[in-house]
Amino acid sequence: MEKNISSAVIKRLPRYYRYLGGLLDNGISRISSKDLSEKMNLTASQIRQDLNNFGCFGQQGYGYNVELLYEEIRKILGLDKTYNMIIIGTGNIGQALLNYINYQKRGYNFVGVFDKNPKLIGLNIRGIEIRDVDTLDDFLKSEKVDIAVLTLPGNNAESLIDIIVNNGVRGIWNFSHLPIKPPENVVIENVHLTDSLMQLTYKLTEHERG
Repeated sequence: MEKNISSAVIKRLPRYYRYLGGLLDNGISRISSKDLSEKMNLTASQIRQDLNNFGCFGQQGYGYNVELLYEEIRKILGLDKTYNMIIIGTGNIGQALLNYINYQKRGYNFVGVFDKNPKLIGLNIRGIEIRDVDTLDDFLKSEKVDIAVLTLPGNNAESLIDIIVNNGVRGIWNFSHLPIKPPENVVIENVHLTDSLMQLTYKLTEHERG
């Protein structure tokens, strides 16, 4: 049976992973929930509650073993595996994602890039040739792909969903403006970059109102 973990907890897991990785880089081997809370701007109680959803990782009077907790969260996030990914759409967002080298360090392996613009087809980005999107179906039939990244307009993205899903891709990272309802047995993460910016301007407005 799947655990019913709140979306708020899931959103905080990558933050824990990043902070713990930073602690390891600085040679810190253990940390209390209180010290971790000060670094992450969360309460110690919240941290304990979040982590207790997945097991008992801390010891009273000792705190958390940073390396062990880091590895446990790595497994929880599925980062102990390698994921083959494709990008469909090589505009600004698509190219930025391809050029962000930390994805490979995390186990995300880009194996294909697709676009419909004839001026882009055949070009290389970080050693990956941009393919014609019309070849997507054949590519997916011959290559194992776990995640498709959609960085193209929503109406174009929607037309490709059947091809992606019918070829066994089970994860979709959607940067298009159109929220896509996940088909059965497929997980979709809809990303709206301007939402984060609008949250920032809301906080600025609230601050100015005092």
